[in-house]
Amino acid sequence: MADIATRSTSEPTAPVASESLPSARPVGADSPVVDVEALGRQLLGTWADVRLASRALASRPEMQRIEGLSMKEHRARVFDQLKLLVADGQVHRAFPTSVGGAADNGGNIAGFEELIAADPSLQIKSGVQWGLFGSAVMHLGTEYHHLKYLPGIMSLEIPGVFAMTETGHGSDVASVATTATYDPATHEFVINTPFRGAWKDYLGNAATDGTAAVVFAQLITKNVNHGVHAFYVPIRDENNEFLPGIGGEDDGLKGGLNGIDNGRMHFTNVRIPRTDLLNKYGDVAEDGTYTSPIASPGRRFFTMLGTLVQGRVSLDGSAVIAAKLALKIAITYGSQRRQFTAGSDTNEEVILDYQRHQRRLFPLLATTYAAGFAHEVFLTKFDDVFSGRADSDDDRQDLETIAAALKPLSTWHALATLQEAREACGGAGFLVENRLTSLRADLDVYVTFEGDNNVLLQLVAKRLLTDYSAKFAKTDVGALARFVVTQAADRAYHGTGLRSLAQTVKDFGSTARSVNWLQESASQRELLTARVETMIAEIAAKLRPAPTLPKKAAAALFNSQQNELIEAARAHAELLQWEAFTDALAQAPDAGTKQVLTWLRDLFGFGLIEKHASWFLIHGRLAPQRAQAVTAYIDRLITRLRPHAIDLVDAFGYGPELVRATIASGAEAERQAEARAYYAELRASGKAPADEKVLKTKKR
Repeated sequence: MADIATRSTSEPTAPVASESLPSARPVGADSPVVDVEALGRQLLGTWADVRLASRALASRPEMQRIEGLSMKEHRARVFDQLKLLVADGQVHRAFPTSVGGAADNGGNIAGFEELIAADPSLQIKSGVQWGLFGSAVMHLGTEYHHLKYLPGIMSLEIPGVFAMTETGHGSDVASVATTATYDPATHEFVINTPFRGAWKDYLGNAATDGTAAVVFAQLITKNVNHGVHAFYVPIRDENNEFLPGIGGEDDGLKGGLNGIDNGRMHFTNVRIPRTDLLNKYGDVAEDGTYTSPIASPGRRFFTMLGTLVQGRVSLDGSAVIAAKLALKIAITYGSQRRQFTAGSDTNEEVILDYQRHQRRLFPLLATTYAAGFAHEVFLTKFDDVFSGRADSDDDRQDLETIAAALKPLSTWHALATLQEAREACGGAGFLVENRLTSLRADLDVYVTFEGDNNVLLQLVAKRLLTDYSAKFAKTDVGALARFVVTQAADRAYHGTGLRSLAQTVKDFGSTARSVNWLQESASQRELLTARVETMIAEIAAKLRPAPTLPKKAAAALFNSQQNELIEAARAHAELLQWEAFTDALAQAPDAGTKQVLTWLRDLFGFGLIEKHASWFLIHGRLAPQRAQAVTAYIDRLITRLRPHAIDLVDAFGYGPELVRATIASGAEAERQAEARAYYAELRASGKAPADEKVLKTKKR
């Protein structure tokens, strides 16, 4: 590429006029160099071979999105692509070996995530078929269901619907209104949607392709509601018509993901055999007697939903990949696009050399690396739990909490990155051929499906409160008193400016000393950890009266802290990402790469501190001088990272066949080289017209 700093890997460059010099700051002899290939291997993670195989599949033209198709054409193309996935064997990894699968849960998710580079609609539709519908049968059913239904699901003989969400209830799954009432006379369940708000909605495969569904409904037997359970329900006949008692509608054109046939369905006295209850966690005998290996209805419900956590795992990873693609496009384009003659009378500047452009993109790059490393930790935890290597109740709860923490941050980040990348590419970024607008539209819904992000963060906060409370559940009065005294002393120290004063005295007015302290991993960890712990402690103190209040008053008290709860959960998730990035530094392939990654980690950490500077100042965790030093050091980090920006996005490993954006193909470098060569030749010929401003200057 043209106009970039010295690289650690060779690349063809577009021709540039001999008088021109690279605009990027050159890497000096003593500057670190990124080993792009080795860093790329690190970023591939545990399931590197699976990811590479999936990328190779996504590189095939027949697997890729064609822009401009009608909704009907797009849906048909994506359904045909599912058949190609079956032929390739990509979709069978997670299924049991008893039905021809590989029982490789982590590898299955890793390969699935990479399909976003081909077409997010393909990725999500395959996720509906095998990650939701098929997984529900696998995880909530028993061997009977596995042998009867999984082969057809795996082969796509049975396209399926995951019918959980209702028009009236989305994230609140426990309150769905669809019922499955057992009839002991016929040994059947009778499924009904009692009113319009109970219709199953936003369901992939429901509008045209699905022939069966896993329906989530309130299980009622002997006039007792045992809560939400899953049922296997045929929905269409061999002519693709709804079966008796079943109706539905097409959701129609959406803001994105229009290769998926989302629709809604309703049920009126639909009867299914008793044996089509997916009965791993709850069963009904022929006489209507209900039994479950989990006595607590609440714990049973969360255990069932916990088995389906892989949707959130995959969305977290897919969102990170979307952000990587966006930054690959925007930073590549920014390293080639020239605009304004700021430092030369003849040569325009590469826009990535402008500080504001760097400030827009480099913090997003740092966050993407942090989110990527956190996802690798998350995916490994998921594989440990679902393989049975670490499958205790605590392990599963931890996995669900991590999922609820990271999925919101990565999906919000992907949208912010795609939008900023689009703007950073100007009008070119708005062209569909450069993918940013289409990816932004498709990723939009990621923030609300598989759990609305704000609701998920509230679940995280509740877990943090529970853990906080558990510390004192068996504490004696003396220990609790000592904690109260410690908290009071902490408030006195941090809340009265004493800590700020101590920091200022220690730094002796030196910005360098402020920065040195903040550069230390221990200092960043202390600040980020203290923020989470303090926020949770403050919320817990405010909620302490809740157990003694009437239900309505307790709910009002909890509601008054909802925003603070969500912010505390977000702070916890940011800490998880920072910790994962910091741990990943130890795995860097060489000293030069580690140095650049450390700068990038610091940019992420300093960015969090800058973002929450008001909190740190109000709570006395940072002196004003150190807060000012944060912003100053971010500017220094951005300058240091500029020569390595292309290396850092190239290490993502997405070549032209996966990026598929004209502005990231080298075309812009060729245009710029042609333009500069033209003007250089014109000046050398002596035929260049005189500039009016230059003439006026000479006359003075």
